[in-house]
Amino acid sequence: MKIFAGVEIPESLQDAVRPDRAALVVYDMQVGILRQLPDGAAVLGKVLTVLEAARSAGVRVIFMRHMSLPKRLSGAFQLRQMMGWQRKTSPDDVHPWFLRGNPAFELAPELGVREDEAVLDKITMSAFEGTPLSIALRDLGLTSFVIAGIATEIGIEPTVRHGSDLGFIPVVVTDACGAGHAEAGERALANMRFMGDAVLCTADELKAAWAG
Repeated sequence: MKIFAGVEIPESLQDAVRPDRAALVVYDMQVGILRQLPDGAAVLGKVLTVLEAARSAGVRVIFMRHMSLPKRLSGAFQLRQMMGWQRKTSPDDVHPWFLRGNPAFELAPELGVREDEAVLDKITMSAFEGTPLSIALRDLGLTSFVIAGIATEIGIEPTVRHGSDLGFIPVVVTDACGAGHAEAGERALANMRFMGDAVLCTADELKAAWAG
């Protein structure tokens, strides 16, 4: 650990993910998103490994959940995005997938969200935009966040970049992040490695860091 002018600068994975420094952010592990991935069950298994390790180490846990607005409240961007994702040419033909009360909106039941863990809803790709995530992390005095979930190229990378701009150190659990498109997911990971802002590790490496 380097120290400059009284500021501690984490160098190792173990320093970056200390329970007094980091929270675990579980990104969009929802029923309707998991079922779109051919390897959804494998990703869920890795996320559960990370979640168990976090809980055992006393790391705070925050779950993110993607939410659709009712169609009448969806503006130009939201409608355009729905048309692209649903491969429709008219806004008349699209339907919000992740409305409250829709089973697709709910988190995978295997996650077993606890009373001392939070679920934050968002309509954006970055987990920091329009949510209290950064407020909560700063109020706890945390300087890092560990992220796992779905999807690497759609939400994980924007959250990592946004979190870096906010002054947090992102830790990406590469094998606990699923991709909707395998090649796009690999490009996103390669870009994060190139930028150098984030720490990248595997679930086993993270588990060992927390155990140590």
